[in-house]
Amino acid sequence: MPASDPTSTPFPLACRPYGVGHQGEGVCLLVEMGPYRILLDCGLRDPEPLFTATTPPADLVFCSHAHADHTRSLLPLVKRFPQLPIYASEVTAQLLPFHWQEQSQDLPELACRPLPWRSPISFFPDLTAQIFPAGHLPGAAAILLTYTTPERAYTLLYTGDFFLSNSRLVEGLSLETLRGSAPDVLIIEGSYGAARYPRRRQLEKQFLDQIERGIQNQTSVVIFAPPLGLAQEIVMLLRSHHQFTGRNLEIWVGERVAQACDTYLEILPHLPAAVQNFARHQPLFWDEEILPKLGRLTAKTVPQSPFILLTDRFSDWQQLQRRFAQNWRALIPATQEEVIVDRQTLSQRTNVAVEPYVLPDHSDGRNTTQLIHNIRPQHIVFVHGTVGAIAALIGLEELQNRYKLHAPGNGMRVELPVGDRFIQPATPLLTTYEGEITELDANVHFALPSALSNNPNWSSFADTGLIEARWQGNELVLRGLSQRELLRQSSVERIQVDVECCRNCEHLRGQTCGNPRSPLCGFPVTLDGYCPAFEPVGGE
Repeated sequence: MPASDPTSTPFPLACRPYGVGHQGEGVCLLVEMGPYRILLDCGLRDPEPLFTATTPPADLVFCSHAHADHTRSLLPLVKRFPQLPIYASEVTAQLLPFHWQEQSQDLPELACRPLPWRSPISFFPDLTAQIFPAGHLPGAAAILLTYTTPERAYTLLYTGDFFLSNSRLVEGLSLETLRGSAPDVLIIEGSYGAARYPRRRQLEKQFLDQIERGIQNQTSVVIFAPPLGLAQEIVMLLRSHHQFTGRNLEIWVGERVAQACDTYLEILPHLPAAVQNFARHQPLFWDEEILPKLGRLTAKTVPQSPFILLTDRFSDWQQLQRRFAQNWRALIPATQEEVIVDRQTLSQRTNVAVEPYVLPDHSDGRNTTQLIHNIRPQHIVFVHGTVGAIAALIGLEELQNRYKLHAPGNGMRVELPVGDRFIQPATPLLTTYEGEITELDANVHFALPSALSNNPNWSSFADTGLIEARWQGNELVLRGLSQRELLRQSSVERIQVDVECCRNCEHLRGQTCGNPRSPLCGFPVTLDGYCPAFEPVGGE
């Protein structure tokens, strides 16, 4: 029988978060569907809020994937309520013990029940679920819950952490699988807010160039990365990319990263076909014959300089730094909160050059909105992101005009009333137009077909007849200037082009900072603002 809830309301759908993932606190969401309570993930740093009663906090738990910020409080929950059913994908069930080995050597027998991909499973006669690969990490899953009543069926989709793009070891979430599913409620992560990043392969090339500059200068490179997921992606990138294959170079990994690599070997049959084919011809990780060599870092390791160290722990680098007097290039992830590095200590070392790198494993703002428009829900609940990142998504007009948006805080109950005759919003027009470019003296002219003006967005785009153009990677983006913007510009003194301010920065994205090196990244900025990461337009 489902757990009783004295605070239940007539609304069949509600969400009450224990943790919404702000500032690395972890994700733990209690979803109410009719009489049932489902706990989505269990990543609290302090699990005590789950233990306020002698009965389990939910009827069942679903774990979306095996990262610590979604699982770290699952072990104490299982110890307190050993009969509480835990569900996850088969691969996630295999990866879960990786984090628990550090928490406790006396592990309880976890009855984690694996769910098959895309097949409906009944938790109760009127509550069913399907899971779909979500990208991001092997085994990561989005779950579609359906609660059926005599009047209608209520649906809720939880993405967990998702990534639309394919990475080296994980295939991305398929839009085709979920297109048009139209759930009543979509609970979706907003880790990167509205920020946009270049394509994955372009970012990988930039990352490899950062490493290459260090190696060419006879400087060893230490790469800090979360031990499970991104670290293995980096290992595969270094071992399979033509820029490094066959090079007489040593790669050493810290113990936690090495343990995670061993765990990946256990799930090899579930990795993409290209990875399995790679493993048939040479070892996936540990290899002392095929260059570049890859080995575990130990107290007896004597690396041949320059070399690469991949770790999640500052102590691993300190161990080598004390033993070998040499120059270092330290690469620190710009988009990961899980890696704790004493950046100030690193920066104070005269022989260490510190650089951020960007290898996202969550979807950016462009892909997040793309997924939403393809799914077309009624309610959207944003979780898992900084307050500024979530605010940037909720502030998007394309979402405000089509969906009911929510951004709950911890402990804030969100009731999600569903209209029986809710009219789904029309799918946004995503039409591509082909034209020609002509260079005339000091001007460039764009010739586009007149059919462009038939789009309902044209009137606002061409309101003033003025446009703004900016480069976004290799793409040129055109944006119409509104009367409000022109009035705002005329009300203040025009900023000179040689002033170091946000208006003249390469990374200004509308009214938002898009520089991953800036502390303002992802936040709205004023045009006359300034930060130390300023880069002039055009790189001059």
